[in-house]
Amino acid sequence: MVLSNKKLKQKLRTLLAESVEAAESGKPAQDAAAAEGVQQELQSLKELLSSKTHRSSRPTRRGGKRKKSSSLEEPTNAEAGVVNPEDGGEIAAPSDSNKDKKKKKKKEKRQKAIPSSPMATLADGAGAAALHPKAAASHSFAVRSALAPRSLSVYASSSSSVSPGSAQSGSSSPSSAWSVDSWKSRRALQIPAYPDRTALESVLSTLEAYPPLVFAGEARKLEERLADAAVGKAFLLQGGDCAESFKEFNANNIRDTFRVILQMAVVLTFGGQMPIIKVGRMAGQFAKPRSDPFETKDGVKLPSYQGDNINGDVFDEKSRMPDPQRLLRAYSQAAGTLNLLRAFATGGYAAIQRVTQWNLDFLKHSEQGDRYMELAQRVDEAIGFMAAAGLTPEHPIMTTTEFWTSHECLHLPYEQALTREDSTSGLHYDCSAHMLWVGERTRQLDGAHVEFLRGVANPLGIKVSDKMNPSELVKLCEILNPHNRPGRLTIITRMGAENMRVKLPHLIRAVRNAGLIVTWISDPMHGNTMKAPCGLKTRSFDAIRSELRAFFDVHEKEGSHPAGVHLEMTGQNVTECIGGSNTVTFDDLNSRYHTHCDPRLNASQSLELAFAIAERLRRRRIKLWGKSVFKLPEGAVL
Repeated sequence: MVLSNKKLKQKLRTLLAESVEAAESGKPAQDAAAAEGVQQELQSLKELLSSKTHRSSRPTRRGGKRKKSSSLEEPTNAEAGVVNPEDGGEIAAPSDSNKDKKKKKKKEKRQKAIPSSPMATLADGAGAAALHPKAAASHSFAVRSALAPRSLSVYASSSSSVSPGSAQSGSSSPSSAWSVDSWKSRRALQIPAYPDRTALESVLSTLEAYPPLVFAGEARKLEERLADAAVGKAFLLQGGDCAESFKEFNANNIRDTFRVILQMAVVLTFGGQMPIIKVGRMAGQFAKPRSDPFETKDGVKLPSYQGDNINGDVFDEKSRMPDPQRLLRAYSQAAGTLNLLRAFATGGYAAIQRVTQWNLDFLKHSEQGDRYMELAQRVDEAIGFMAAAGLTPEHPIMTTTEFWTSHECLHLPYEQALTREDSTSGLHYDCSAHMLWVGERTRQLDGAHVEFLRGVANPLGIKVSDKMNPSELVKLCEILNPHNRPGRLTIITRMGAENMRVKLPHLIRAVRNAGLIVTWISDPMHGNTMKAPCGLKTRSFDAIRSELRAFFDVHEKEGSHPAGVHLEMTGQNVTECIGGSNTVTFDDLNSRYHTHCDPRLNASQSLELAFAIAERLRRRRIKLWGKSVFKLPEGAVL
């Protein structure tokens, strides 16, 4: 029995929906008998629509000839049999002309060979998609490719440049509306309990009226750079304090950390022969997540220290009580730090001609200092050659550097207060930093932190340990980056060397199979924290280097890009991590242990690690692209 035209259309829409569902689930959409019946119904529908269109499309003669269409015109959707999404998925029947059967057959043959759009074969292929799961899968992909929103018209392969462009917000979720305070409807972990809510609201209102610390255009530029890193065209160097403190806030400490990052970037640029994206854990990295909200000493139970922007580290009731006024001080310190960093980056201090002057005093006569000076002399000679050849070294690219800031998105009331709508794009940016990341303890799919971050357009990071399930990572990426914008997401792996070799391959494959574009970087610090015999927390330099080695090994085997490193480090001559060429032992820890939270690499250890990474990048480059005339000074490698 042939159904009515209306019912057949409804049946076909149901069939298409089942095809898509079956393709995604891997189950056949119909059994053979049902599919055969649908095929007959589909054929009847096509004949019916064709005859109706033929009758309605006959031209009126009224004393003149029928107007011929130009042979250069594109066939309309009705001629090509294309589903128009704006028409509710109805199939437009092909027009029929008795004047030239041969031309019609040729046109149909061309349309089958080269569809005018991914949807052009939908009408003829619907029955096949219902019969065969593989055909249904490709049919489903065509449907989604045609209808899914995209921030890029074309995403270049690794052999071409990548630019996110001026995309619309890739952070909104189709499932629910987002607003700057929609996170309040979700469960929020690690949020301090302020005893005086009125005082907190007053401070937040003040922060909302303050100027932004960073600008949307700067965050967009960072996203473009990270998109290059995702395809192996750049390398991310992200480093700074575990937690910034009010006590250590001074110009010298900021300068020294910035200077070590510049030194490391020179080494990595020389070894990798690629741009180094410099991002500091600075100008906002105050709050720290805690495994226990309370700390007990000698029978006294007080709130845990959560960072200088929340409470104090002194173990007494007054210090440990969350104080909203600390948020204003944190904003002020972040603004001062950013002001100094901008001056260093663009005021001449970061000029490559000063490469030999960046060495810290306590490094000058050390092994790492000597290796750096040897490399700096080569760079200096290259600059001299450029000047002699008439290439001016005074170009801004030689006298300035790009530098961005980042921190963990933890204190959501503070982050909300500094979120602004960009007047250029209409998107919301968290203007407390250029880049934000969600931590291991706050990355729940239905949690408040993920809800907040999905709506801001900043580049985002996801801290991932060995506890992360591959399917969960894919879901998290899809929530935070539904439009798959290159450079939007950076996955920061932290799991220890042995776990890295076992767990990371599964995560890489899951993300790749889902077609997601991410930037993979390694945090070799957090998976290697231990307690020294003296009771202090420390990290082993050898364990850190082993995890980085595993990170590079896994990516080489998987054919993916090791795109960066995330370090807790300082420009100070501290003794917090054991090991390195200037061997720091357990006995040395107490001499210069200044951290307020987790142990950091000192300047010498940071530079030594940079040389090891640079040599690994150099070998990878030679393996991929051929021999290189550049060699790094001898030393340890990954």
